[in-house]
Amino acid sequence: MRLVPRLTAALSGLALALGGVVAIAPAAHASPQACYDTVLERHPQADPRVVEHACLTGARGTEDALRACYYELRADYVPAMIAYEACRRAPEAV
Repeated sequence: MRLVPRLTAALSGLALALGGVVAIAPAAHASPQACYDTVLERHPQADPRVVEHACLTGARGTEDALRACYYELRADYVPAMIAYEACRRAPEAV
């Protein structure tokens, strides 16, 4: 029967695809480092000291901390969308 080889190939492909997703998932966790990297990769003109302080502030994860992170990055002329995305990544992963 030709069904068994096809089923085996389909399941192998699915296992490889899901394995790739699992391997990628841990890299997407939130952390102050993810915040820092996001800003400096997308806006290299930012002052690294300001970015570090903002991301550490945002790491607390409260609404006030995220807002403070955002405003601190904006004061350093980081574009709004980059600042928003970065600060959303700042809270420590639990």
